Amino acid sequence: MIKILKMLSKILFNRIFYIALAMLIQLGWISLMVWRLNNYSKYVSVGISILSFLMVLWIVNNKINPSYKLAWTIVILEIPIFGLLFYILFGKSRVAKTMQSHFDAVLDKSRTYLKEDETARLKIRLMDPSVSCESSYITNFSRYPLHEHTIADYYSVGDDMFPILVKELESARHFIFIEYFIINDGVMWRTILEILERKAAEGVDVRLIYDDFGCLMTLPHQYYKFLEKKGIRCAVFNPFRPFLSILYNNRDHRKICVIDGHTGFTGGINLADEYINQKIRFGHWKDTGVMLKGEGVWNLTAMFLHMWNVVKKETGEIPYEKYLPHAYHPEEFPGDGFVQPYCDTPLDSEIVGENTYLHIINRAKKYVYIFTPYLIIDNEMMTALCLAAKSGIDVRIMTPGIPDKKIVFLLTRSYYEQLLEAGVKIYEYQPGFLHAKSFVSDDEVAVVGTINMDYRSLYLHFENAVWMYHNCAVKDIKEDFIKTLPYCKSVSLEFCKERPLAVRAAQSVLRLFAPML
Repeated sequence: MIKILKMLSKILFNRIFYIALAMLIQLGWISLMVWRLNNYSKYVSVGISILSFLMVLWIVNNKINPSYKLAWTIVILEIPIFGLLFYILFGKSRVAKTMQSHFDAVLDKSRTYLKEDETARLKIRLMDPSVSCESSYITNFSRYPLHEHTIADYYSVGDDMFPILVKELESARHFIFIEYFIINDGVMWRTILEILERKAAEGVDVRLIYDDFGCLMTLPHQYYKFLEKKGIRCAVFNPFRPFLSILYNNRDHRKICVIDGHTGFTGGINLADEYINQKIRFGHWKDTGVMLKGEGVWNLTAMFLHMWNVVKKETGEIPYEKYLPHAYHPEEFPGDGFVQPYCDTPLDSEIVGENTYLHIINRAKKYVYIFTPYLIIDNEMMTALCLAAKSGIDVRIMTPGIPDKKIVFLLTRSYYEQLLEAGVKIYEYQPGFLHAKSFVSDDEVAVVGTINMDYRSLYLHFENAVWMYHNCAVKDIKEDFIKTLPYCKSVSLEFCKERPLAVRAAQSVLRLFAPML
């Protein structure tokens, strides 16, 4: 009884309960008004049906993923009144035009500082023209250039990266920029917060961006006020309010930490204890991260400054010179191959995250190894993976053995059979939840970042990653994959074919509406 009361108290005193309740009331009221209006007159009913049909035509002719089109077409045609309403509220994948125009303006003003080093481009083109084309695509459509003179250190678990992150934060003398999707109170965040507060008191420019939806269950309401009292400048991405809005589809899923312009961290690791296994949620939590030191950090710095300027709605010029890699490190940086931090946004029709993955798969000659927590892929990705395997490429995918979301895990498993039939090898990480998002191919190219292989990451969220070529970290990622295999269960085709009929039926329905999940 006491446990039940505690659970009820936790729910009733959580802001998400009141936000969800308010939104449900709004949705119910709007739905009731539309339903009553529809029943009031057959002409209104015919009008809504025509409007629904026109909306479907607009969706079909729009430049969006075909699976997304199919899912929404079925919903709108089957339940015209509510389907139309739901699409208007939840189906659009574009952020507000004001944010889009602001982002475009900020990027245009920074063109001078995002020019690519022609020497680096020439070198990589001479080494491998196809790899150079892959990198050029990232430059052209994410706007963030290729770099040399950068060292990349790869971390196979958050437990290993955390003490290094703490050490680097302690060394900050000029500025610390942090942007994360999830922040939660605990050992990890308290340790970092203590450093940030102390550094801010020393005069270091400390700034933090967090996603309000990602922190909805983990941080108190208006937590930014608490941080600002400690001297930490704070910006909240997409503040979550109890009003229905299409903006909630778009989230800042990026993970960026920049220290003095010459040291940067990114990967799948959020600032919460489960990511460093100080808190057990779904068994052992395996995640990956990378630390950059050198000129390549500039891309991460620029990404942060762009987002900061847009979220804070600042109109003044950004003093980029203050934050360049050599501003506080005049010496030349050592180099190790090439790195290219990049980002993907829902602000345009270009799916940089997915296309970068497709480039790696399509140009592979020997192998492609993939870490991913979610495997909810479209036809293009399925075709690329299957074709690579059928062509003799060793394609291996590692997914969690213990899921964080059971429905998503059920959906992930629905893709196994087709991949296995084509020769793709699939492994489930048995000790716990695998949250890593990493690709590695042919001992040459790798990507570590925040970009999941699902529709939300590829189409709706702000994401970031690091593309690497001929870097020591590339081999480290391959070794990590190989060393993790003994802790995995190989998925067989028989396992997929022996699924109960009820499971197959549920997976079929989930596949149909996968773009909405």
